[in-house]
Amino acid sequence: MLKLKIEKVAHGGVFIARHDNKVVFVSGALPGEVVNAKVVQDTKSFLRAETLEVVEPSEHRVKHFWKAALRGAGGAEFGHIALDYQRALKTDVLREALSRMAGLESDVQVEPAPGDDKANGLRYRTRVQLNVDESGTAGPSKVRTNEIVFTRDLPLAVLEIEELGLHLKNFNGVEKIKIAASNTGNLQWSIDKKLNGDAQLIERVAGRTFRLSPGSFWQAHKAAPELLTGCVKEFADLLGFDSEKQNLDLYSGVGLFSATLSNSYPGAKFLAVESAKQAIEDGERSTQDLPNLKFHRADVLKFLRSQSAGSFDTIVLDPPRSGAANKVVEQLIRLQPRNLIYVACDPVALARDLKTLGEAGYNLKAIKAFDIFPHTHHFETVVALSR
Repeated sequence: MLKLKIEKVAHGGVFIARHDNKVVFVSGALPGEVVNAKVVQDTKSFLRAETLEVVEPSEHRVKHFWKAALRGAGGAEFGHIALDYQRALKTDVLREALSRMAGLESDVQVEPAPGDDKANGLRYRTRVQLNVDESGTAGPSKVRTNEIVFTRDLPLAVLEIEELGLHLKNFNGVEKIKIAASNTGNLQWSIDKKLNGDAQLIERVAGRTFRLSPGSFWQAHKAAPELLTGCVKEFADLLGFDSEKQNLDLYSGVGLFSATLSNSYPGAKFLAVESAKQAIEDGERSTQDLPNLKFHRADVLKFLRSQSAGSFDTIVLDPPRSGAANKVVEQLIRLQPRNLIYVACDPVALARDLKTLGEAGYNLKAIKAFDIFPHTHHFETVVALSR
């Protein structure tokens, strides 16, 4: 066991201390605290440790809201931190990533999602996955393991999901359970691949209706679709559109962003590019009234490689957590769109891509960040860039 003085937050939901000239990444701690911690990983360059006892607590430490997390359940690694201070820590992570990796100094703040402060950051998740062990117990997994933690409650999930009670049942011979609730009252769950509940999830966002098939991607926070769509629209208003050129929505899913923009700018042309067949079908079915929006099923990189430079005015992209990746960013630079609106769920991947785009002549015009994953280290950032 090590006695450690915690220095600051690090990306990934851990905190930095030092021992014998090694960096120690500590979970369950807070900046300024002194903790006794157990080493769980020892490498040549760093240690990873778990807090066992808090010797000198931070003023921002609170009682964890979820007993299962105290027994190792993942998905609430910031649950011991006051909600406003969670956002302060996420702000620090974002600003440091932008400064260190992209050379950008910003006063951006990670903002709360509507309703979260009143609910103390609980009851926001509309998408939940439970894993099942060999005994049939369903629940969240322990961090960095396949071990299942039994829980009597799911406090981050919307009430409809908890009241369904699947986490309390035994499921022999099952591997995964996925549960989804829509903002119009639909409830759907799959036990492995067997679907139960409503056949479709009907979501209403920005005055539009989206009809989702099982498995189609949708933001997990109940307020996130409206919040992110509003921000993308705000940045689009700031940048403007060239009605003579095509606009792209990359990694579009069912077309959440492009549908809203197409509706707001009927004189502009939009193409939504997505690799998942089901998402394309859902998007087309949900946007039949928008003649200026088309969907195209393709791998994003392969699609970009097939396009000519100068063809696109504004490109919206919402890549996976790993970011757009070097090859995609290279193609974006080659195509020379006038504007980019980048929606990112990982600040380090975003900062890496912003550095490359900045070196190619793209300037940051606006940035906002939203805490749509309370009690975790995750958050979403939206940036507007112009060449």
